[in-house]
Amino acid sequence: MDALIQLIFFFTLLIAGYVFGKIAEKRHYRSIMERERQWMQIPTTSGRHILVTDREVKQVQLATGSVVISVDYFKRIVAGLRNIFGGNVQSYETLVDRARREAVLRMKESCPQADQIINLRLETSSISKGKKNQVGAVEVLAYGTAVYLSPAATDPAATATAS
Repeated sequence: MDALIQLIFFFTLLIAGYVFGKIAEKRHYRSIMERERQWMQIPTTSGRHILVTDREVKQVQLATGSVVISVDYFKRIVAGLRNIFGGNVQSYETLVDRARREAVLRMKESCPQADQIINLRLETSSISKGKKNQVGAVEVLAYGTAVYLSPAATDPAATATAS
């Protein structure tokens, strides 16, 4: 009887993890896509040089964004099964994808007036091992250099012909 109760408890946690994990993941992806459209005007590159512009650099500043996302019970079980049979752990791929995109968005939100962000770097780590070295949560830190440019100079020839 005890084994049956434990089995029911296990499947209840598995189903709840799947349902609530899917709902939270879909909601988070919707939020990410909406905010990515909002912040797409700030070009971001991993390159070390400022994107081509004729404007002067006014200011540079370190921009950072970090996020910690935990693994739900269902993904942990699926990943455990993948460890037995091998192959891609797709349940963790979406977790890391969401974490990276969220960290970049938070970095952009930390410098809303920047004209571009260069030298983007991402650091990923697991911060909680849990039982048997299982991944409990993933932390992603995004950092880069926010570049603020001087306002575009007005063309004196265009101003003279207009008046």
